[in-house]
Amino acid sequence: MRVVAAAVIAVFLAGPAFAQEKPIPKYGEVPKDKTLEEKRQEREAEDRYKRSLGNIPAQKDVDPWGNVRSDNSAKPEAKAPAAKKTRTGTSSN
Repeated sequence: MRVVAAAVIAVFLAGPAFAQEKPIPKYGEVPKDKTLEEKRQEREAEDRYKRSLGNIPAQKDVDPWGNVRSDNSAKPEAKAPAAKKTRTGTSSN
């Protein structure tokens, strides 16, 4: 009895989920052409999307280390490499 009740509950819960899906075309099956209403809805959705992109304000460049680095700091000067010192005298090998 419990198994039957669990199966009935599962069917009732899964039914609406399957009803919301559009049928998926099988391999080799040509998808159906969209109706004029579907084309109009897609066009309106695309227009709304493009309009919403225009509402986004332009963002300035982001510098995450900007508060650590000061703008007026002097850049270190490049120093010439030190001349190689030569040893004079004898080696104690």
